[in-house]
Amino acid sequence: MSETQSPAGPFSALRLDERLRDTRLFFSQALRTFHATGSIVPSSRALADALAEFVRERPDPAQPLRILEAGAGTGAISRGIAAAMIPGDSVDLVEANPEFAAHLEGLLTTDPELSRIADSARVHAKLVNEMGPDRRYDAIVSGLPFANFTADEVREILDYYFEVLEPGGTLSFYGYLYTKEVKAVIARREDYLRQARTSWVVQDWIDRYGIRTDTVFANLPPAWVHHLRKPV
Repeated sequence: MSETQSPAGPFSALRLDERLRDTRLFFSQALRTFHATGSIVPSSRALADALAEFVRERPDPAQPLRILEAGAGTGAISRGIAAAMIPGDSVDLVEANPEFAAHLEGLLTTDPELSRIADSARVHAKLVNEMGPDRRYDAIVSGLPFANFTADEVREILDYYFEVLEPGGTLSFYGYLYTKEVKAVIARREDYLRQARTSWVVQDWIDRYGIRTDTVFANLPPAWVHHLRKPV
């Protein structure tokens, strides 16, 4: 009896192999640098698609976008961005962890979803606010774990985002549900207070510029996705 193989078989197997490598690398780095990663598993595709909402839903469907992804990690969110991109779009993938950045470079040639944007993407192994003020973007997607930073660090990052964001451009970022409540119970007092101050900064920006907030339960842990727009 002959065995029937799905045409998608090799493609699916390659995707699974890439995801397993992503997860192993992310987990190993998260154990060493949790402050910078904020999680021990990569973001889900549902979260990636939610963050890419305003790459997909653009004001002019035919107008190319200049996109910035900050904290690109092992490419989990980058795949959601890639799926929403159209010809003419460009994206800067910024990742301060050198091992993650090298992994992303490789994915641009081996990953079925990311290789399709290889000519339009560039990986930058640096902190996002080291990119300089002379750049301009129509959409920014941030995967940085604000809850792990100080209030001053978050304010500096948000200031930079709005400096390089075009008027009318969008910023999308996420935060995990109930982290403040959990830390109120289990964290040291100084850690809880640091996160509380950070959340006040983030909430102030949401109150001033927020246009939409989505809840993504299909992620570990579940997350809020906040979309902000720079005034015209």
